[in-house]
Amino acid sequence: MLIGVSILVFALIRVLPGDPVRTVVPETATAADIEAARERFGLDRPIVVQYGIYMWGVLQGNFGRSFQTGGSVTTEMLQRIPATLELTTFALLLALLVAVSFGLVAALKAGKLPDHMSRVVALFGTSLPEFWLGILFIYFFYYLLGWAPVPSGRLGVGITLQQISGSAVIDSLLTANWAALRSALSHLALPVITLAIVIMGPMMRSVRVGALDVLQSNSYRCAVAHGVPRGRLWRSYLARPSLAGLPTLAALVYGYLLGGAIMIEYVFAWQGFGQWALRGLLFRDYPVIQAFVIVVATFYVLIFLLADVLHALLDPRVRL
Repeated sequence: MLIGVSILVFALIRVLPGDPVRTVVPETATAADIEAARERFGLDRPIVVQYGIYMWGVLQGNFGRSFQTGGSVTTEMLQRIPATLELTTFALLLALLVAVSFGLVAALKAGKLPDHMSRVVALFGTSLPEFWLGILFIYFFYYLLGWAPVPSGRLGVGITLQQISGSAVIDSLLTANWAALRSALSHLALPVITLAIVIMGPMMRSVRVGALDVLQSNSYRCAVAHGVPRGRLWRSYLARPSLAGLPTLAALVYGYLLGGAIMIEYVFAWQGFGQWALRGLLFRDYPVIQAFVIVVATFYVLIFLLADVLHALLDPRVRL
């Protein structure tokens, strides 16, 4: 799959309108200057040769050099990925917590007020554009109420933090920098809540449908008839089988977030992986675009592998 993705992105970005060389040379550049820049970037070679050279470098961890900055794409990418992983991981964890809680309650109270409320919340989240919701939150919680910090990055002005993992929360815990931890969590709150609202709808519906199937099953009714304690009944007979299909859906959502949180990163000035890739796309920066697609595809493969393992642990029938 990764080989197919690499071939596809390598070919498609070269048929997009626009010349990447024109974005880096001055307007006064002559034809000789343009040809020299094309040769410097290796764009004068046949596309098959370009692909072979690029993939040989990728296998060694070298994604080439950015056309715009001239810096190593690998280095720039490693500086941006932790910020996006921090944002998307917190958003997914919050969305899972809300989706599981609301989904199980909605199934237990099917047709009643909690069930209707959960469906309204799910519809509300999936219907709203995330960038609009983010702007709305900034307007209310920062501009009107003053509860949220300035949406200008991951840390407040004047806060210093030693970089270890690239995650502001983890690094502040590792260095016992409590001021940085408070600042990091306060800056995370609005973008995380925004993304969680947008993505929790499908997962909430999945949990609700799974729980309704379990509640109507013979095994659950038999456990109720035998007087199984309520705590064990909900934990072993309801929650576990209801969540069997959730890992695969959560993996799909997480993979989407890695590349789909671009607008949230722009709205909150997050300086993450997606924002970096979008800038590369606007300037036809081939190495940046190729690295972004290949890395996101690799994350998809790894996340779905983990999801399959979790699915097998939650549902023993999958192992047969």
